[in-house]
Amino acid sequence: MSLFNKGEKAYLMLANGRVFEGYSFGAKGTVIGEVVFTTGLTGYQETLTDPSYYGQIVTQTFPLIGNYGVNSQDNESARSYVSGYIVREHCDAPSNFRCEGNINDFLTEHNIIGICGIDTRCLTRIIRESGVMNGVITTEDPTAKKEELLAQIAAYSVKDAVKSVTDTVTRTYDPEEKKFRVVLFDFGYKRNIRQELVKRGCEVIVVPADTTAQQVKELAPDGIMFSNGPGDPAENTEIIGNIREIQKLGIPIFGICLGHQLMALANGGRTEKLKYGHRGANQPVIDLESGLTYVTSQNHGYAVIGESISPEVGHVSHINANDKTCEGIRYTAVNAFTVQFHPEAHGGPLDTAYLFDEFVSVMGKERD
Repeated sequence: MSLFNKGEKAYLMLANGRVFEGYSFGAKGTVIGEVVFTTGLTGYQETLTDPSYYGQIVTQTFPLIGNYGVNSQDNESARSYVSGYIVREHCDAPSNFRCEGNINDFLTEHNIIGICGIDTRCLTRIIRESGVMNGVITTEDPTAKKEELLAQIAAYSVKDAVKSVTDTVTRTYDPEEKKFRVVLFDFGYKRNIRQELVKRGCEVIVVPADTTAQQVKELAPDGIMFSNGPGDPAENTEIIGNIREIQKLGIPIFGICLGHQLMALANGGRTEKLKYGHRGANQPVIDLESGLTYVTSQNHGYAVIGESISPEVGHVSHINANDKTCEGIRYTAVNAFTVQFHPEAHGGPLDTAYLFDEFVSVMGKERD
């Protein structure tokens, strides 16, 4: 069964004035956001609960979403951070032994406005050719106030993203057998990053995004993790300043996604906004040292400009096989390495999970 061809009308209007007519699912109302697409075949629940999608209307390129339902174990955070959700067709009769509900009820519960029944292939082509653009999903006919909506769409931008998703308190998670202590900065982190550390014997202390070097020093960690997160990395000037001081502590650092970008900015690098970003579980990345190509999970709209990293600071360690953008940096001036992709890969391939083992190994060598 599907709600593909029934239910209340809904509309998607893009910044270029193009209107798609479809059907409503999830919550009702009107929402404006940055329209992006992700190419994952599975992992839609992880997508919906990834804080990195804050302020964005997410389009799933795979035509059927929701066939295995949702459950309480696969959430990457406590709630959904997407502004809106676009699918070709969604399943309201899922079948899976872990299933606890359907995606329509999940969106309703989290107050996320969705639209189905539109041509997502056409929409994806528009974004690929024209670049990411703002849009609005509404359950009201937009034609009556089209100019007003277009003005609101044009004025929209994702601001204060990290401040909007980070926790405000420090939380500690203990492994069965403690070997190391890691401070994990919550820039909008995914729970599976924490879990990958815990299962390797790390006591994980999750701290707010604005935690200072002195506060980190007082926690006496063996390692520091800079997490993924949403928004324009260059916006986070206070955090970038903190990172400059944190890296002076000499404690091993591992950065992922936004953490990778912020680390680069703290070391004189620059970032740029990509035309339509890398989002999905099938992004090929080349390890320049080994020459191997890995399939990775990614979710980002900005990238580090590899040429902006001074040879005295570090070097690019990984590049994207498709567009050759920077996917990783090995630092020589400080004890750190960072990657643009997600080695915890939920959902996605586990090709690069070895990076967590490398991080643990570095902490062990520093302790010895």
